Amino acid sequence: MTKLFSPKRLISACLLGSALMAGNALAATTINLSYNGAPDLEKNAVHVFATNLKELVEEKTNDQLKLTLYPNSMLGEEQERMEQTMSTPSLNIASFAGVSPLVDEIFVSAIPFLFEDFAAARTFFDEGKYWQEVSAALKERAGIDMLAVVEEGGFLAFTNNKRPISRPADFEGLRFRAMDPSQVALYEAFGASGTPIPWTETYMALRTRVADGQMNPPMYIALGSLHEVQKYLTLANIQYSDQFLVGNSKMIEGWDEDIRSAFMEAVAEANRNARELNEAQVEKRITFLEEQGMEVIRPSEKDLAEFQNIGQPAYLKWLKERGIEQRWIDMALEDAGMKR
Repeated sequence: MTKLFSPKRLISACLLGSALMAGNALAATTINLSYNGAPDLEKNAVHVFATNLKELVEEKTNDQLKLTLYPNSMLGEEQERMEQTMSTPSLNIASFAGVSPLVDEIFVSAIPFLFEDFAAARTFFDEGKYWQEVSAALKERAGIDMLAVVEEGGFLAFTNNKRPISRPADFEGLRFRAMDPSQVALYEAFGASGTPIPWTETYMALRTRVADGQMNPPMYIALGSLHEVQKYLTLANIQYSDQFLVGNSKMIEGWDEDIRSAFMEAVAEANRNARELNEAQVEKRITFLEEQGMEVIRPSEKDLAEFQNIGQPAYLKWLKERGIEQRWIDMALEDAGMKR
């Protein structure tokens, strides 16, 4: 497993977390919840979820637990926020870039075209054996509970400022911003190149042509105003777009049973509400981007099949080269109802 955390920073964070857990009464009731993206209820599905979660947690625990929201990566980028979650009584909504250094096997859930629709993806994460194993590994390795899979605005779409992309061959020679190494592998399979760039730097990277394009759900494209620096939007629906609500295990285990039960009820209700709202707004967001001047490309069934035939085998090969055991891949494919 790739080790990305700074030992010096992690030791400092652990010392801070120990002090908070042992000596600060407020830390037991006032909890930081950090995440990416602006505090925009119209454009940021993750902020909608976080805001609703705060209301529900405080309501269901009779204010015995209070959440303080930190959007816009205010408490640091992915790595820093995961360090904080490991060592302090806190919550975090992390992306693959945050969770994968701890549980590399999470990349298996991003196999291209693993899910036909929202319902299939939700069943996979809510009921599947693979996801239960990922959650158990995260708790064992890092002392972090996997609490919910949070939709961030639909399935992933490609954008770029060079030319319309309808089929894999259209990627040839383009440079893409990547969220993590898995996206780099996917771009390379299509003939493009990928460079990991934090979300907070993505707009400027596209504006200055450090990258020609990127991949995100329509919600994040609107949220980041990427339509200002991107001309073409390709709805390939190649991957389910999600992030992960995680929390410090010791914090959660330290609550009494009633508080813990009320908290988990709040998480489940907030996630149901967010999913319902998210799915209802996907087409509205695409229409918004089109109205802002983006050209929307909807690949044909033949072209989508070509994306799958190239992208899925290349991604599976990348997983194996990365050292991920076959059993994780087998579990995920079985949970998704795909033939091995």
